[in-house]
Amino acid sequence: MKLQLIDVLILVFYLVMMVFIGWYYRNKAKENKESYLMGSKKLPWYMLGLSDASDMFDISGTMWMVSLCFVYGLKSIWIPWLWPVFNQVFNMMFLAKWLRRSNADTGAEWLATRFGLKGKGVKSSHNITVVFALIGCLGFLAYGFVGLGKFVEIFVPWDLVKAYVPFEVAPQYVPHFYGIVFTLFATFYSILGGMHSIVLGDAIKYAIMTVGCVAIGIIAFLHLRTQTLQVPQGWDNPFFGWNLDLDWSNLIPDANKKISDDGYGLFGIFFMMMLFKGVFASLAGPAPNYDMQKVLSTRSPKEASKMTGFVSIILLPIRYTMVIGLTVLALLYYKELDLSSANGTDFEKILPGAVNAFLPVGILGIVLTGLMGAFMGTFSGTLNAAQAYIVNDIYLKYVNPKASNKQIISMNYLTGVVVVAVGVMLGFFAKDVNSILQWIVSGLYGGYIAANMLKWYWWRFNANGFFWGMISGIAGALVFSHFFSGIEFLFYFPLLFLISMAGCLIGTYTAPPTDTEILKSFYRTVKPWGFWQPIDRLVKADDTGFVENKRFKLDMFNVVLGIIAQLCLTVLPMFLILWMKLPLVITLATIGTIAIILKRTWWNKLEN
Repeated sequence: MKLQLIDVLILVFYLVMMVFIGWYYRNKAKENKESYLMGSKKLPWYMLGLSDASDMFDISGTMWMVSLCFVYGLKSIWIPWLWPVFNQVFNMMFLAKWLRRSNADTGAEWLATRFGLKGKGVKSSHNITVVFALIGCLGFLAYGFVGLGKFVEIFVPWDLVKAYVPFEVAPQYVPHFYGIVFTLFATFYSILGGMHSIVLGDAIKYAIMTVGCVAIGIIAFLHLRTQTLQVPQGWDNPFFGWNLDLDWSNLIPDANKKISDDGYGLFGIFFMMMLFKGVFASLAGPAPNYDMQKVLSTRSPKEASKMTGFVSIILLPIRYTMVIGLTVLALLYYKELDLSSANGTDFEKILPGAVNAFLPVGILGIVLTGLMGAFMGTFSGTLNAAQAYIVNDIYLKYVNPKASNKQIISMNYLTGVVVVAVGVMLGFFAKDVNSILQWIVSGLYGGYIAANMLKWYWWRFNANGFFWGMISGIAGALVFSHFFSGIEFLFYFPLLFLISMAGCLIGTYTAPPTDTEILKSFYRTVKPWGFWQPIDRLVKADDTGFVENKRFKLDMFNVVLGIIAQLCLTVLPMFLILWMKLPLVITLATIGTIAIILKRTWWNKLEN
């Protein structure tokens, strides 16, 4: 074990500090429901943006990115479009402020501003959104804590710990034991202090993570000055043709096997399918998780836009400094790392292996603390979102609508404990429920897109259409994901999208339109662009001074610029550490030019 006393002290100090933060904010969180779940909607946009970025900096995602960068080189910057990462740009340019104008506390509550409280399908649309959110949250909690435990096990072997544990732990449950220990710390400060403690904890974690990432980047930069990377031709080029054209045969043959297993050989077709799915997913807006909760917690629609824009700026350069730094070290000293597994080379071992092998004392403690803090940040944000849905959309809606503030806070505490307990139990059965849970989560997100896209842009779309669009999309995705996985599932997405869209249209036209007054209120308040002409005429008849949203072309122009800038922020640290001077200069010039344009076309035009 390479951990020294100073590394352990850094980690212990961080954990104690998180407990203190939760205790410090406990009275602030007790003021009311909005203070606990939303930080009273008074937290500054840059703190919420930093918190959101911090929540996205998770261990498993970063391990995946390092493995991709190792095998695919600079072309790996495109693969996260699977999520898609550029949905933050759509949120930044227009969707975040549209969402915030509702003044809702959750995504399910937001539906009332669009469809009202009465009518065919309204209750069903609300319930399916709550179920969607909760299953997604539980899935992330379950696998997050087990993933953390496996990560910790690499640095803290059980043989050195078991003598101090007063009970027996079976070898297969050692990761679960470690996971529970750190989960208890995250649970304490997030349940006790609510959104206030979560945001401050995320800020501290981000600062620690930044120090660690920069240190890794510097170490890799210095090592690379005296050595040369042994990589296939085209590895250091982010651009691509129809085929990937990376051949590792003479260097690391198992990398070719990974490319084949991933199915990314025909990269041009893969890219087009990612773009097709990604644009529709981005137009649907944020999913009902911690990302949406941060948007709804901002002080105003203008600050919601600033917050989502800030996320990419502070997340991508720092995260990819770590990604490229660890990739470079792993490539230079590949033979010194033990990446073997029963199925050949396990490239996801690169991150923990490189961290353990190449980081000096002190820096190792900072990086480990940052990565564990990354887990705690993602965990606490997801937990907060789950609490919001249970308390706001189940307890206050169906169980006790007239609950006192004390009852609401007590319910927040209780739901937090229950949600964590259920997540941990699912994690204990991870080997047995993995395929089922992944199947459900894949199905949920597969069915989310069509219904949640139409709700913004088409006046005739109603709650009944939303419900049947979600149900048909989820059912189709569950069937498809049972037979197809990974890249195959992506190629079947257009068919899934058509099935979900059919459900939306059939559901919509088998029920009357949403009440006109609700549509008029939504259109006046949110001011979306799209197919709203009948409602626009009615609103203007009531208010001759009303001006519709004419920003569609400008928003799309800004989205294109924003995606280019996001890619530049991603590749910037890669060019820097690899010391590719001309691409580095071009990237900096591109970022500067886009920043000047967006200052005039976006920042100066932000409004509430």
